Amino acid sequence: MKWLLVLVIVACNTVGDLLNSFGMRRHGHVRHFHPSGLSRLFRSLARNVYVIGGIVAMAISFFALLSLLSIADLSFAIPATSASYLFETVLAKYILREDIHWQRWVGACLVACGVGLLSL
Repeated sequence: MKWLLVLVIVACNTVGDLLNSFGMRRHGHVRHFHPSGLSRLFRSLARNVYVIGGIVAMAISFFALLSLLSIADLSFAIPATSASYLFETVLAKYILREDIHWQRWVGACLVACGVGLLSL
């Protein structure tokens, strides 16, 4: 059950971050942080299907994390769910067309190795 919850968390976290990034890129820069500017921002984002989908995916990830923490140690849960960093890096490269430098690839691979050590 632990690894199933880890899979749900990693998948939903990855999808949520990807959707939020794509949705915010379509929205554009946030320039105004005064109350009326924030009000317009929230209204605009409430109509952005990508941001809403990202929020839903992140909510599922959050509640799955709560479930995981009820049956597993924190020292297992947090490192295991960090596998999403590797998947997010790969998807950022191929879906969002981001330029990923070698240092980020090395960092993502080191995280993946750490997750692999948890399964031993």
